[in-house]
Amino acid sequence: MAVRAVRGAVQVAGDDRAEILEATTELVTEVMTRNELSTDDVISVLFTATSDLTAEFPALAARKLGFQEVPLLCASEIKVPGAMPRVVRLMMHVETDKPRSQVQHVYLRGAAALRLDIAQ
Repeated sequence: MAVRAVRGAVQVAGDDRAEILEATTELVTEVMTRNELSTDDVISVLFTATSDLTAEFPALAARKLGFQEVPLLCASEIKVPGAMPRVVRLMMHVETDKPRSQVQHVYLRGAAALRLDIAQ
């Protein structure tokens, strides 16, 4: 069993608690589904949000999905001029038998434009 990092991002419609939770739920669910993971496979998740998203912690969405035993951390994304606004990103560390080349990184909504090279 190897440890792999899965990346993902989603653009949120607005700085609204419900919008942040909905978008983050969609992102976490897609990462888990596409990579055939259960919460037992997840070691930890780091969430970042752009500075224009302050209405809620993205990690709350994962907690509501059953990630009670998984260490979660939220941080602020660095503010780069011209960067895409309203984005929640994640890096999920997981145990899996999949080789690195089969890990599916998930970029949703407008955030798909961030990593066309690895988004699936």
